[in-house]
Amino acid sequence: MPRRGYDLPDALPLFPLGGAVLLPRTRLPLNIFEPRYLQMVEDVLKTPERLIAVIQQLDDDGALATVGAAGRIVGFSEDEDGRYMIALGHVARFRLLSVDEGFSPYLTGRVKWSGQDEAPAAAADKDWDRTRFLSLLRRYMDGHELSTDWDAARDADAELLVNSLAMALPFEAQEKQALLEARDACARRELLEGLLEYELRGGDSDEVLQ
Repeated sequence: MPRRGYDLPDALPLFPLGGAVLLPRTRLPLNIFEPRYLQMVEDVLKTPERLIAVIQQLDDDGALATVGAAGRIVGFSEDEDGRYMIALGHVARFRLLSVDEGFSPYLTGRVKWSGQDEAPAAAADKDWDRTRFLSLLRRYMDGHELSTDWDAARDADAELLVNSLAMALPFEAQEKQALLEARDACARRELLEGLLEYELRGGDSDEVLQ
């Protein structure tokens, strides 16, 4: 599948992470120090596409999610101790078809690409009440002793704000996965609002928030 001057391959190196997803128009910074993943980065940098498959590890037994997102290495530096600091820019979602424990020290996976991520930028979310959303977010963040730049949040592009929050907020792995798999930006915003409301109710879905 052609994209940005390179083809999306049928197999990718897998980087399993717990509680981390990569969403459209975002970047994911990673501190790489395990020898197998240092080797993975070195191998990926030799390829024209420079893609790494970010996929959630859903439990302690190493079970992987069925949907992940490929990120292209868009930033790279090496520390004096040999660690790599990289930044991955979102390219496209994929469905994991199979895992190959071959000759490399890291896992690789056969993937099927999602055509949804090839679409133009998301249309405006006409149903979004930004003021109500930010009120929910402020109450959630106060309750979790978190902080943010509220001036930037008020002015931020809607899709970028929602995706950045979906990546950064301390939701459970299954909730993060649902946000990743949302069909589009509007559905992701609706789900994020629902998760904030649920947390603020303390899990009591019968209470109505104003």
